Amino acid sequence: MDNIIITADKDTPYFPSVTFDAEKGECTIAGESYMEDCYKFYTPLIDWLTEYCNTHTAIVFNFKLYYFNTQSSRMVLKIIEVLMHFKEKGGNPEINWFYYESDPDMIDEVEDFKRESGLEINLVAING
Repeated sequence: MDNIIITADKDTPYFPSVTFDAEKGECTIAGESYMEDCYKFYTPLIDWLTEYCNTHTAIVFNFKLYYFNTQSSRMVLKIIEVLMHFKEKGGNPEINWFYYESDPDMIDEVEDFKRESGLEINLVAING
């Protein structure tokens, strides 16, 4: 299974950086996500994650998004749904959400994701 690496670009700041590492079993989405057509960006990531979860028993997923729009929020929820199904089938997902201490609204967003999925999402505060 190939890794997915998408680096952030100053010319397109509304696309997050992505590192999906199959060998380490660790995925990270970081930065801002407010592109116009989120579906095209996130669908390959969700497909990769689904395939990974069908063939492995554990994964660490790190969200380091400090801004995302409503469309991106829907795609994040789809990622969380894949992880929810993974757990239901006996998999072990560890989900970490890094947020700036200066942004308490992000805690509310993550709490909504927790309620909708029933998954434990670890909130990790970072200075800022």
